[in-house]
Amino acid sequence: MTSAVEQLLAVKASIANAESETGREPGAVTLVAVSKTFPAEIIQPVLQAGQRVFGENRVQEAQGKWPALREAFPDLELHLIGPLQSNKAKEAVALFDVIETVDREKIAAELAKEMARQGRSLKLYVQVNTGSEPQKAGIEPRGAVAFVSRCRDVHGLAIEGLMCIPPADENPGPHFALLEKLAREAGVAKLSMGMSGDYETAIAFGATSVRVGTAIFGGRP
Repeated sequence: MTSAVEQLLAVKASIANAESETGREPGAVTLVAVSKTFPAEIIQPVLQAGQRVFGENRVQEAQGKWPALREAFPDLELHLIGPLQSNKAKEAVALFDVIETVDREKIAAELAKEMARQGRSLKLYVQVNTGSEPQKAGIEPRGAVAFVSRCRDVHGLAIEGLMCIPPADENPGPHFALLEKLAREAGVAKLSMGMSGDYETAIAFGATSVRVGTAIFGGRP
């Protein structure tokens, strides 16, 4: 069976190849290794192999494994890539370095309050529901640019980028193109888009980070 470390190296090689093929600078794309549902003992070899940026879906699950890993690897960067409930904002601000799923006024207000209270400055992304899927988190595309402005002007948040998860049964290209257009209009530089099945496409459309889990750690239980 291929190890997570071997698969990590293969994904990194694919990212470098996609950067080269699309005329991007080497190292322009950050790999976020999505470790949700995987225990610390599976994540540890990937950390030892040099990967430092990881994504988790749930605050509670991340609290159970990352504080100890961070003691051993203090330079790691932890991204929250799943929906954030406002009652978990305190824990999220304490644990994560990047929150990619800011998608409504209440969350923006809670994060601003908690970051001020804890004296922490997190990197923040607005999640856009590019497919307008009712079951999916994220702000509607037509409201995204105005919401980024409100985050800045009303809540004093520095929004670094936009994030999306295209519908599973659609060509992701148009969704990535839409996110890139919205980012330009909103004046943000970072684009978190692309997962195990489509990250090379996302890189062609300007992704600055890709969120890859299955292609590194294998299928989830």
